[in-house]
Amino acid sequence: MPSSVIKTFRFFPPDTLEIVFVSGRRYRYLGVPPQLHAAMRASFSRGEFFNAHIRGRFDFVRVQDAA
Repeated sequence: MPSSVIKTFRFFPPDTLEIVFVSGRRYRYLGVPPQLHAAMRASFSRGEFFNAHIRGRFDFVRVQDAA
């Protein structure tokens, strides 16, 4: 299901999850287990999943804004 908050996301093994928000801001969340990425991919609402399981739980860095 499309998200109203998350534009795209992808996983860089072994433990980095990159999320691009609809605003164009791009973040890399560090230390994310592959199982959590798989659960996010399978979730009905990726925005809700992000808020419940990733936001505030993992260190992150902001990278250049998406085009």
